[in-house]
Amino acid sequence: MVRDVDAPFVMNVADAPALAHPRRATILDFEGEEVSWPDLGVNIQIMEPGQPNCRYHSEPVQEDFLVLYGECIVILDGEERPLGQWDFVHCPAGTEHVFVGAGDGPSAVLMIGSRREDAAHYPVNEVAAKYDASVRTPTDEPAEAYADWRREPRRAVPNPWPLG
Repeated sequence: MVRDVDAPFVMNVADAPALAHPRRATILDFEGEEVSWPDLGVNIQIMEPGQPNCRYHSEPVQEDFLVLYGECIVILDGEERPLGQWDFVHCPAGTEHVFVGAGDGPSAVLMIGSRREDAAHYPVNEVAAKYDASVRTPTDEPAEAYADWRREPRRAVPNPWPLG
């Protein structure tokens, strides 16, 4: 059962549940399986070099991202751009994007997005395909976009963040 929670709370990042997947980022999820915030999605995703956080997509609402640690790239409207600690990325509605870990170790990105709409579009993109982050056929259905990744479910792991 998923319930909306709109009550204040405090959680240290080190205490957030961590879910790993062999083909995508480890997510630190402040909501958990039984909680869903009605307006805003917030998480931190930890990516190893070459590992995408999701499939290349666009959302019908804005999203914002802050690199907390390490190096990664963002593929933004088909263009690959390097990012480092404290780089901020704003994606207006309709901006195609995906993040991929880079450098010599993990990167951590704070990801914040509206929940007013839940329809994403997954276009084919050759740059994202280099990182297994592109669909082969355009779709608006997340189940189709992630069908091959869903064969390997996410699993709970010890929280890898913050380092040290």
